[in-house]
Amino acid sequence: MRDAVVVNCTVTDARGAGTRGTDDRGAGAPGAEGRIADAAVWVRDGRIAAVGPREEVTGQAGDARVLDLGGAHVTPGLVNMHTHLSLSLPGQGGDDVRNMTPHELVLYMADGARRTLHCGVTTVRCVAEKDHADFALRRAIEAGRATGPRIFTAGRALVCTGGHGHEGGDTLECDGADGFRRGVRAQIRAGADLIKIMISGGIAGEHERIETPQLFPDEMAAALRTAHAWGRKVTAHAGPASVIAEAVELGLDCVEHGYQLTPEVAGRMAARGTALVPTLLVTRCKEFFDELGVPGWMQCRSLGAGPRHLESYAMALDAGVEVLLGSDMPPFWGFEGTNASVRELECMSEGGLGPAGALYAGTLGPVRWLGADADLGTVEVGKHADLIAMDADPLVDTSAFRGVRWVMKAGRVVRDDRSGWESP
Repeated sequence: MRDAVVVNCTVTDARGAGTRGTDDRGAGAPGAEGRIADAAVWVRDGRIAAVGPREEVTGQAGDARVLDLGGAHVTPGLVNMHTHLSLSLPGQGGDDVRNMTPHELVLYMADGARRTLHCGVTTVRCVAEKDHADFALRRAIEAGRATGPRIFTAGRALVCTGGHGHEGGDTLECDGADGFRRGVRAQIRAGADLIKIMISGGIAGEHERIETPQLFPDEMAAALRTAHAWGRKVTAHAGPASVIAEAVELGLDCVEHGYQLTPEVAGRMAARGTALVPTLLVTRCKEFFDELGVPGWMQCRSLGAGPRHLESYAMALDAGVEVLLGSDMPPFWGFEGTNASVRELECMSEGGLGPAGALYAGTLGPVRWLGADADLGTVEVGKHADLIAMDADPLVDTSAFRGVRWVMKAGRVVRDDRSGWESP
């Protein structure tokens, strides 16, 4: 659909919210409440050509096809910043993925990408995928041979020998500063948009602990300096405050999980501009673990870390750390009455972020971190028409995203519940 006008909607984005409710509006942004009521969005050649009051926009759009959303709230598509489309946790479910042939794996990932887009996540940041299949999938989506979200990816995560996640093809073992320099360059050569490093132990490693440091300072510094020299940001799987503090001082751009922060380390993250993707679901998802046959030792470690994880998240919010949506669970996975992406966003909102902050954390905040805010993240003239619609107001209750019923990516409608249609 190359030329259409979306009408009878309320347009809402995060420019009026900022990270914690601050006024961050630009010229032409929605009003003080972050919205335009009785609005229309004109989409032409996959981008937004006009947005504003319905009569004004429809007058400009001429004979463009009209899409009536029946009073829905329209926001930018969600951005999930911690995605593994080839996830294989310990247990039978993970074994099934690990035993796939390369051809089976990429088809499995393509199915996950399609499901992800249909649930309203129009952009993902992959932070460790098997055997560089993510690059093939991205090319297929960009060429129109597969349906899925926009993909920003780290390729394979870099770990020390025997480090967190070393068992699979989604990581690359490196040792020493030179080894990590080579690892960074290898991912960039493959097409990585960012780099991920594993700097501590984690939940899914049987023979490690969350608090175990796994990289020496010279290894972290080498990875960070090399990636930054090539214009790539670095995110790190990390649990304990001491390890995170060291990496933040070396210039780390983002922390994944942050299970055991302290107020002091959270304050340093805020001061240095280091973001946090808290992945709150990973320490409160017994139903998901049971479904995959995850063994007891991992469930015990994960669920046992839950209370401290929430405390850590609260410390980050209190310090003013920028927090971003990331589920770790597959973005589309059915969980507690919705999908993992929405449930994670609800947990973030309920944990102190609030609906306006959650809207920012799920849309504009992530694309700013990705350096893609010229094209994504707001409903604004010139940006890609990556839009979702729901009946309830996401600025009143984050659970509004449970009701996503219409999805558009690059001006193409891929889901419309009122017509009972989804793209294949």
